[in-house]
Amino acid sequence: MAKILIVEDAEELLTLVADFFRDKGSFDVDTAPDGNTALKLIGGNDYDIAILDIMLPGVSGFEVCKALRAKSNCPIVFLTALANEDNILRGYEIGADEYMVKPFSLNVLYAKCLALLNRTEAEMKKEIVLECGGIRLYPLRMEVEADGRRINLAPKEYFLLKVLMENKGYVLARDRLLDLVWGIGFDGSDRVVDGHIKKLRKSLGSSGDAIKTVIGGGYKIV
Repeated sequence: MAKILIVEDAEELLTLVADFFRDKGSFDVDTAPDGNTALKLIGGNDYDIAILDIMLPGVSGFEVCKALRAKSNCPIVFLTALANEDNILRGYEIGADEYMVKPFSLNVLYAKCLALLNRTEAEMKKEIVLECGGIRLYPLRMEVEADGRRINLAPKEYFLLKVLMENKGYVLARDRLLDLVWGIGFDGSDRVVDGHIKKLRKSLGSSGDAIKTVIGGGYKIV
């Protein structure tokens, strides 16, 4: 049974959508009436798919989407009254897989969610696993194993490890890592990379030795 998060501030609509998905018998449903509640649920749960409104009390649906995408590659569907092109493009830019505008059909929404889950399942079956020594990284699942055990990494450490493993054997300068992990235009010292590398090595245990410091160059994984 797939676990779904539905975030909607209109109580009647939230109940309508949640009950529809529960009645289908294929979903374990969590609901949130506002962005802050959604963030708390995301922090304590793993979801297979999420349906998000944009205009929410407190934290917007866009921010909820960013938080979910930092943790998971699960499909995200925006369900909103905002129909202008700028909002639609922004939704896709920050990681949404579908954008539906209200009013909508419950049957179509359900069908889209099933299609997204089926596509994700098919992609995971052919997932390319990144490996280096005792480290295995599963990009689609955003999971990491070190020496055969599951490692829980903070988002920045995860993406830092992913970038290093995608460039295995190559030296990446600190400013390059900042661009790739923190984003171009990050307003901070490149020494922030050193702190996260230290945390990453500690989380990986003995496998952390695979991350090498190159004096005057940056970091590489071998």
